Amino acid sequence: MAEQKRRNQILTTVSILLLLGFIYFAENYLDLYIVRILNVCAIYAILGMSMNLINGFTGLFSLGHAGFMAVGAYTTALLTMPPAVKQQIFYLTPLIKPLDQMNLAFPLALLVGGLLTALVGSMIAAPVLRLKGDYLAIATLGFAEIIRVVFTNTQSITNGALGLKGIPALTNLWWSFGTAAFTLVVLLSLINSSYGRALKAIREDETAAEAMGINLAKHKTLSFVTGAFFAGIGGGLLGNLLGTIDPKMFSFMFTFNILLIVVLGGMGSLTGSIISAFIVTFANEYLRFLDESINLGFFVLRGKVGMRSVVFSATLMFVVLFYRHGLMGSKEFSWDRLLASRVCQRMQGCFKKRLLKGGYDQ
Repeated sequence: MAEQKRRNQILTTVSILLLLGFIYFAENYLDLYIVRILNVCAIYAILGMSMNLINGFTGLFSLGHAGFMAVGAYTTALLTMPPAVKQQIFYLTPLIKPLDQMNLAFPLALLVGGLLTALVGSMIAAPVLRLKGDYLAIATLGFAEIIRVVFTNTQSITNGALGLKGIPALTNLWWSFGTAAFTLVVLLSLINSSYGRALKAIREDETAAEAMGINLAKHKTLSFVTGAFFAGIGGGLLGNLLGTIDPKMFSFMFTFNILLIVVLGGMGSLTGSIISAFIVTFANEYLRFLDESINLGFFVLRGKVGMRSVVFSATLMFVVLFYRHGLMGSKEFSWDRLLASRVCQRMQGCFKKRLLKGGYDQ
């Protein structure tokens, strides 16, 4: 047991060092397009984990993630934009004070965006969490649309339908991957605590959980607010990566994309959400050639706009048929499970055979 623990610690340390080396290499030597995709992967991983806490671990069917992202994105963008840029953008209606002169450091602005999103989440949680199932989904989806409509019509705060442009490009791989790692550590600590066990009990049976003395309102609100906080953080990172945001970006389709990541990775698996975020993001980018014409030399296949989405959706349906509970189900990644898998056992067997063969040759 002690040897396994020591081995797992060594493997974890080596993996972290390799990841840090890869981030350094990517930031300095890889193409900007690839770096951008990697940033999006990490941000989607944050959003997937935060939504999995609400939907997967607590059993609350929430569809309000796009609204939470919008709050975090706009807050972080407004707090990091220089005053001169704000004056240029808000030419129809001046930005309200003191936002017109505020210019905070990126980490502080990101934290403020997350806290404000958590506050909005707590305000929404009070009336919404009394509902269950489809009614809860409809209510949270409605609140997300209300947030989007409010942002479209608050010209003196969000610049309305024109959106925000000239947002400083402060998000890089260190921030996105570092925040994703922080999110994973915090949520794993929460899930493995007594609060996490209470959330899982609520997911399985609310009546039995309440009979055991679990405060349903308290724990549901904790899960909802925590998920909203990290959704706001993810929205802030995304806004400062893209450089421009507008209310149309945060429609209900954005929520469904994050829900797709959660379902594909496994409801109740944080590491599954991370793996799924990378698969979905890279697959979406790789299949872009389907929307364009393909020249085979003797024949030209004319691309169809939207064909990428059709093929991608069909592929996901195929995967779900074979992995009904997602790629990871409700399990988390562990070195013991990886080393006990068939692939690793075969690799270990081949390695041992080569060692023995080398010994005999000598």
